[in-house]
Amino acid sequence: MEKTFILKTVKKVIGLEETPSTQGLARSLAGIETDGTLILACHQTAAFGTDNKPFYAGEGGVYFTLILDPQTKLTSQKLTWAMDNAISDVINEVLGIKTKLSKTGEILAYDKTSRTWKKCAGVLAEQTQSGTWLLGAGIYLNNRLPVSLKSTAISLKNLIGSETSKELFLDDVLNNFWKEYAFL
Repeated sequence: MEKTFILKTVKKVIGLEETPSTQGLARSLAGIETDGTLILACHQTAAFGTDNKPFYAGEGGVYFTLILDPQTKLTSQKLTWAMDNAISDVINEVLGIKTKLSKTGEILAYDKTSRTWKKCAGVLAEQTQSGTWLLGAGIYLNNRLPVSLKSTAISLKNLIGSETSKELFLDDVLNNFWKEYAFL
């Protein structure tokens, strides 16, 4: 018997120019907003990543958190893996940049100029007490990164030499994610 997989979609978008953290806002809205809500911001002033480490989230990047109520039991590792793959695939296939995952789950892009791997994205999955999942991501797409990050992080714009449409990039990432999510 053949099994069908129904792809989910974003049902609601909360778009913000600036917020302290899309993940923090999603946490406060998790009991109010429903499965498939996307919280999107142009800039975050107090973003954080894995282990509550600060995450630079200045203008030019793609920053979002998805509120998810999956029908199956999931782990943060599985959700992070699905989003990591979705983002990596777009960076590889659309932008032509080699990527790999760090030991801490960050997405690294290969910088040919310095011949090093540098952070270009991060993903954070967490479960609320009610069982709702919050899946956040930050991608350095068209950023001008501060000098303090240049040895360890890179904007994809610097690797390809031009800006990329944030809307088209996000659309590709979410399309890839929903395909990965259907098999979790």
